[in-house]
Amino acid sequence: MPSRQIAFLEGSDLERLLGAPLTPQTSTSLRDKAMLELFFSTGLRVSELTNLKKDDINLKKDEFTVKGKGGKWRVVFLSNQAKYWLAKYLEARRDFNPFIFIPLDRAHNQRDKKKMKDKDWEKLTPRSVQRLIKRYSKMAGITKNITPHVLRHSYATDLLQNGADIRSVQEMLGHSSITTTQIYTHVTNKGLAEVFKNFHGKK
Repeated sequence: MPSRQIAFLEGSDLERLLGAPLTPQTSTSLRDKAMLELFFSTGLRVSELTNLKKDDINLKKDEFTVKGKGGKWRVVFLSNQAKYWLAKYLEARRDFNPFIFIPLDRAHNQRDKKKMKDKDWEKLTPRSVQRLIKRYSKMAGITKNITPHVLRHSYATDLLQNGADIRSVQEMLGHSSITTTQIYTHVTNKGLAEVFKNFHGKK
């Protein structure tokens, strides 16, 4: 089993990060709040998130499919919070850009270009998403180096800590090998070690 340690967020740190974009509430902060909630709800890779289009997600449903590494499709699930903030953000949009997460300061320049090809529309890049997350983690007073992948780690860790089996987590993350998913079990193993020490290790 891999011994590589992973960084993840939980508790108050996670709550502060998810709440950081809401002051003040603007179209950009709505976009960023929806983005953070979607990351934590689905465990998407940053490239998967930036490639999402409006037509990919039906907010009347709790799930959608995403194309991951190697062209492999998987189902991901939307929390009520993710659905709520995505709806608020998309309602505030007044452009024809098919992508969900876009640079809003330039959206007005493409507002009337209905016939543009997908490759010509602007969208947030993985690097710009990484910068946004770093900015909000600083606003939230988090000293760890927070990246999109840390949110993916947090999603997986939260599932395992709440009793999800590792095979299910593997499917939801889109890992081709269970070995990759097992890097997350060190967190739950630590929890088991604490239980042992508290309830059995003193004997």
